[in-house]
Amino acid sequence: MAQFLTVGGVSFIVDMGLFNLLVFGPGHLMGDRPVRAKIIAALAATFVSWMGNRHWTFSERRSRRRGHELAAYAVINGVALLIAPAVLYVTTYWVGATGPVAANVASVVGIGIGTIVRYVGYKLWVFPARRPAPVTA
Repeated sequence: MAQFLTVGGVSFIVDMGLFNLLVFGPGHLMGDRPVRAKIIAALAATFVSWMGNRHWTFSERRSRRRGHELAAYAVINGVALLIAPAVLYVTTYWVGATGPVAANVASVVGIGIGTIVRYVGYKLWVFPARRPAPVTA
């Protein structure tokens, strides 16, 4: 769990840092498109997460079937990736809360919910526990 949270912490920094840079940073490159900026930031953080979880957190549970593992990872992250932008969308366009504080609170809430979804998905489907080899006499 500590390794997962460490990888998640680094991914969180990438996600929030890139999001804030795109929306509120110099030139406000995507200041009028915060949901798109969130998707870009989340994709970058997902790549960081994949590398950390595959090679460190769940390294002993990796599958030799990399294609299957990657497909399951993509599906879990695809679902989880939609959560943070959805929370940001609701906060910005339905609630009408705009500005850096509202955007960052919505991002943190969305990332938190997505983290729970990812952990459960990784543990159950992406990096499941290896079954012990059958004992032969």
